[in-house]
Amino acid sequence: MRAKITYLVTAAVLVFYFVLVGSRGVMLIQSGTPVTVSFGIAVLILPVIGLWFLWKNTQFVRRANQLAAELDAEGGLPVDELKRTPSGRIDRDSADEVFAKRKAETEAAPEDWRTWFRLAVAYHDARDTARARKAMQRAIALHDGKPIPAP
Repeated sequence: MRAKITYLVTAAVLVFYFVLVGSRGVMLIQSGTPVTVSFGIAVLILPVIGLWFLWKNTQFVRRANQLAAELDAEGGLPVDELKRTPSGRIDRDSADEVFAKRKAETEAAPEDWRTWFRLAVAYHDARDTARARKAMQRAIALHDGKPIPAP
């Protein structure tokens, strides 16, 4: 729940920032000189890109949460079997062991979105965010029956 609140607050701040930047871009365009109009257009592009990125990221998080809920209903969410340091951080060797197990599961059933979801969690636990995101995107695509490009 805390993560959702943090995400919503961050998104709201970003939207406010995009509106503020966009209004400055409009003011520059209204000045009417060639230089300010070109700067105004350039400034307006930034909020458009930011809103697009925020929208895509929100869709990704929503779809990943839907898969987690579905997997939970099936009783298939990965069990937290990771060892932790006294400070609460995940032990690297433990994360590597779980990752090896999840990778083997995924190699045995590469068309099952559930194995890709669990692999994404293992990547995340191993602090490999880029690969975790790619594995989750693959899980979402497999779940939705979308074609998946070759790696």
